[in-house]
Formats: sequence, structure tokens, C-alpha cells
Amino acid sequence: METTATPQRLTDRKRVAIIEAAIEEFRSAGFDATSMDRIAARASVSKRTVYNHFPSKEALFASILHQLWDASRTGSAPAYRADAPLRVQLLDLLMRKLRFMNDEAFLSLARVAIAAGIHSPERARDMVARMGEREEDLMVWVRAAAADGRLKTSDPVFATHQLYGLVKAFSFWPQVTMGQPPLSKSEQKKVAEAAADMFLARYA
Repeated sequence: METTATPQRLTDRKRVAIIEAAIEEFRSAGFDATSMDRIAARASVSKRTVYNHFPSKEALFASILHQLWDASRTGSAPAYRADAPLRVQLLDLLMRKLRFMNDEAFLSLARVAIAAGIHSPERARDMVARMGEREEDLMVWVRAAAADGRLKTSDPVFATHQLYGLVKAFSFWPQVTMGQPPLSKSEQKKVAEAAADMFLARYA
């Protein structure tokens, strides 16, 4: 028996098609050269349909980065546990972060975002603001551990950015800016352990 797709299903399919088309356009042409017209053509939808889903190219790009983050997760990230060792919990979160940052699709789009930001600092600030609209797992964990008194910091946001810096120096910036290959699993483990130990030595 043939069934007819509901309006909501058609809308969802169009949204998926738009996002997939946008990813290909951004990766192949870069941020500035990509237009909503090109995205609409690749997705086989009207330009109006694209704007119905996303009010601007910046909003569409930010949505893609959010979805890449969500897709990189293998289930829900573990919440802070007061009864578990800090190092064990932190290593779990850092390894998740490293797996995400070693995803080639994410790295490709990160290169596009950075190139776009260099030419337009205002656009870069807007993208960072959009990405920061919700807190990531690691920052939520640091806040919880600090609130529980197990991390000594009056500024969990600053502390979390320090931790990101320890990781990204090896697993993000070299790959994005110099084309170095992603880290192997053993290299990821080494970076995670060193970062966790340095962080806990300062804040635990």
C-alpha cells in the first residue's frame, strides 16, 4: 500500500537536503563563494525554501557546526559524578572531544570558518557567539566539579578554555592550519592524559 508523505516529513527531508548541500558547497567553494542560490540549486529546492529554514548563510553554517558536534557523540555525554575520580571522568570527556576534533568533515568546515573569520572579524565573532549559545559537555562538567568543591576555580569558563588550549595545540590547530594528519588513537590518549594531569595539578 503506497503512503503519502506528510507535510512535516517533506519539510524534514528538505531541511536535510539543504544541510547536506550546504556542507558540500562550503567545503568545495569556501564560505564567501557559497551562496544561498548555489545551496538551493544543489539541494533541488527553491531559494525561498532555504530561507524558510535558515534566515542567513551564517545561521545555516552555525547550524551545520552544531549538527557535526551532535553527530560526533556516541550517546549522551557523562554528567559529573561526585562519587567518581576526577581524572577518570575528565579523560572520558577529553577522549570524546579528541575523537570529534579528528573528524575530517569537522576539520574541513573549521578551515572554512577560520578563513571566513580572517576576512570578516565581525562574522567570526557572530559565529563564535552562535556556537557559544549552549555550553559544551566539558564546560558543564567543570562548572559542576567546581560547584562541588573538587575543582578550585572562581572562573570555570577560563579554566575550561585553558583545558581546550592544551588539547587543541596538538589535535586541532596543526591539522587545520598546517595540514598535519589526525592523531592516532595512541596519540589521542597521550594528549588527553597529559592535558588532564596538567589541568588537575592546577585546579584539583
